[in-house]
Amino acid sequence: MAFYVFLEWLIGLLLIAGGLFAFVGSLGMLQFKDFFMRLHGPTKGTTLGIGCILMASMVYFSVVQPGLHVQELLITLFLFITAPVTGHMLAKTGLHMHLRYTRDTRGSPPELRDEDVGQGRVARPPRPRRPASEGQKRRWRLRR
Repeated sequence: MAFYVFLEWLIGLLLIAGGLFAFVGSLGMLQFKDFFMRLHGPTKGTTLGIGCILMASMVYFSVVQPGLHVQELLITLFLFITAPVTGHMLAKTGLHMHLRYTRDTRGSPPELRDEDVGQGRVARPPRPRRPASEGQKRRWRLRR
């Protein structure tokens, strides 16, 4: 009987920890200032949250039903492999698109001002124009 009480506490603890990790990861997407800092929320916090919830599910169904249930473990491993790869691909895309970023990412929370937090999407900078040929310059002058 004491073993089942311990397992209930373990499952409850994993569910609460998973919910807290997922909440903090989601909150990080709202609070961070730029695109690159916002990548940490889903790749770190939410991944750990889903991992804890899936481990709680694995423990619960292994106790309630006969046999060992490892499907949740396979899902957790898949998430732990794919989430960092996706975050890395998004970061590389942001670098190639020359998205703006803040240089003071090592600042402490009191340095964040109210106007910095909760800004809209980071605007895409204009692309540099190619130098026009002489024929294009003449046509442009004739249009004006």
